[in-house]
Amino acid sequence: MDVQVGDVLTMKKKHPCGENHFLVLRVGMDFKIRCLGCGHEVMAPRSKVEKNIRKISREQEHT
Repeated sequence: MDVQVGDVLTMKKKHPCGENHFLVLRVGMDFKIRCLGCGHEVMAPRSKVEKNIRKISREQEHT
């Protein structure tokens, strides 16, 4: 899966605060993501995050 820093992930499951959108802060073997509802940052294994992604939104780059 092509996930990059700065992408917004829409997840299948919601964060306990009720939000299901997360900002990607770091990619690698683990993802560091920030909840866009409460701002909580989570480190999670790549396999677990990729399994729960519903949609990837990224800003269009202007060149």
